[in-house]
Amino acid sequence: MMTRREYLRLCAAAGVALAAHPGRLLAADGPRALITRMIPGTSEALPVVGLGSSASFSRLAGQGDTAGVREVLEALVEQGGTVFDTAPSYGAAEEVAAKIARDTGLKDKLFWATKVNVAGRGGGSADPAAARAQIEQSFDWLGKQAIDLIQVHNLGDVPTQLGLLKEYRKAGRVRYIGVTTTFPGQYGELERIMRDEPLDFIGVDYAIDHRVMEERIFPLAEDRGIGVLAYQPFGRTRLWQKVEGHALPDWAAEHDIASWGQFFLKFVVSHPAVTVATPATSRARHVIDNLGAATGRLPDQAVRRRMIEYIESL
Repeated sequence: MMTRREYLRLCAAAGVALAAHPGRLLAADGPRALITRMIPGTSEALPVVGLGSSASFSRLAGQGDTAGVREVLEALVEQGGTVFDTAPSYGAAEEVAAKIARDTGLKDKLFWATKVNVAGRGGGSADPAAARAQIEQSFDWLGKQAIDLIQVHNLGDVPTQLGLLKEYRKAGRVRYIGVTTTFPGQYGELERIMRDEPLDFIGVDYAIDHRVMEERIFPLAEDRGIGVLAYQPFGRTRLWQKVEGHALPDWAAEHDIASWGQFFLKFVVSHPAVTVATPATSRARHVIDNLGAATGRLPDQAVRRRMIEYIESL
């Protein structure tokens, strides 16, 4: 747990100060502007760091801690973040977060990205009626006429489920559609789908110690004009375990990096193919710290190499 003293020290290191609201960070001369990136082929820009709802966020929702979930969502919006990534398979995360977003009006301030999959991870067949029911449930929970993004989760029966999403997009009920996977065995299939289907987004795992996406997937996304949501930028808990007991390198501050979370996230979002990174967390203070990675300078290629070398040396 981070003490308040440690938190204030972190804020000072980042060159920011707490405003009257305990969740709001301000630069010395006003609110921090977040780095944004355009959705390919559009004039719509998104902050490069958002919020995911798997793992710890899902556990928080599953415990019925609506106050905690609300605090996390409010911190995201108050900091200027917009992208919230969720899925029906993340336990109670989508339902609880959607109800809070609907009841508080946050739904109109969030870029809501959810998923559909009633077929399981690859191989299985999706019942179209069941897939449609799952999609409609997401609409009912959130209470919006149009959802920003729905993706086929883990490439589950893409012909059936992406076919449904195309219908929803054509009808104006879904703004963007895509597919996701975080399973290496599906990367080849993902490439084929990216070439053959009119996708707006993909969601894939990418971290400083997991860079296989840079070889084929990211170049293809740039070539095809497909947005990228970067999942697992901390390697779930893998990177935290690796840096445990290690201090940030002195040169990190030269690139506006004040924490390990920002170190990992700045690496991820500095790749030009990445539209948004969506780290999951259950704590508002971590949302605030993560969004610090969407401010200041981003690493160039030389700094990215230096970051990789440093992590590999630990």
